[in-house]
Amino acid sequence: MTKSGDRRASAAQSGQSCCAPAATRAEAADSRPTIRVAGRAVTSGPGSELGFDFVTIGGAFDMGDPFGDGHPADGEGPRHRVELTEYEIATTSVTNDDFARFVADTGFVTTAERLGTSAVFGMLLEANPGAAGHVLGHAPGVPWWDEVSGANWAAPEGPGSTIDERRDHPVVHTSWDDACAYCAWSGTRLPSEAEWELASRGGLKGRRYPWGNRLLIDGEWNCNIWQGEFPRSNTLNDGFVGTAPARHFAPNGLGLFNTVGNVWEWCADWFARDYYQHSPQSDPRGPETGDKRVMRGGSFLCHDSYCNRYRVAARSSNTPDSSASNIGFRVVR
Repeated sequence: MTKSGDRRASAAQSGQSCCAPAATRAEAADSRPTIRVAGRAVTSGPGSELGFDFVTIGGAFDMGDPFGDGHPADGEGPRHRVELTEYEIATTSVTNDDFARFVADTGFVTTAERLGTSAVFGMLLEANPGAAGHVLGHAPGVPWWDEVSGANWAAPEGPGSTIDERRDHPVVHTSWDDACAYCAWSGTRLPSEAEWELASRGGLKGRRYPWGNRLLIDGEWNCNIWQGEFPRSNTLNDGFVGTAPARHFAPNGLGLFNTVGNVWEWCADWFARDYYQHSPQSDPRGPETGDKRVMRGGSFLCHDSYCNRYRVAARSSNTPDSSASNIGFRVVR
């Protein structure tokens, strides 16, 4: 087991890595201003010329879990009133096409590419037999996560895999540092945790999901999560074993797609279990320091047997250098 695998094992003991394992592990020649993210130079890019739409929201809402559904270690309570200054949030997560434009413009190299590995959900490797020889190990306690040499945003299952048929899917294998680099280039930023939750709620008050309290509507799935017995069999009732297109399923009441399920989305905040107990009412931005950043929304791997985190109030976290086949992001401005 590699050093990075040891770090993921530590995360597994915290109860988080079942969702997404913890990580382990050139400036463009023009006159545009340069921003450094995690020690790397990123040139600011196209501003409003982005491949997705924004909606403007803001105001007051009740943040947190009103049902007691959350994991105690996640700190989804107490429920509390929050007031947010108006902001714009993207209707979709950043897609492979969006991220490819950023990389083509800047030559940016992601965390997974620099480290040479990333975490891949094992079942996804079945469609890419060529990656079998690149599996470096498994995290104890979460054997469905494989550390794969050569896995990154452009090769999601490792050598031999591509994004050619997934250009409109969310980009994955992106660390928090990578997301911030994209934001620096695009003139955007990551949402605060509170901004993310208000947007995900879709204008509804006190509901479990962006569309209401029932997971299914007329027997139909509204998000991309696991169906069947995790992690042995997936009945694919929602149609996907991995990611779905960023605009799949109906949008919520504010026009946002896939805020629960599909991929975890990075937020700007440091994570603290007790933050809701003392967070400010106006525009909370999370603790001043920490060792993990907030992730929201759950992913295609979520199942109520072990990870009931595909709810609008659900919280999780990971280290800023972590990347996996179910971690992406959306942006605000």
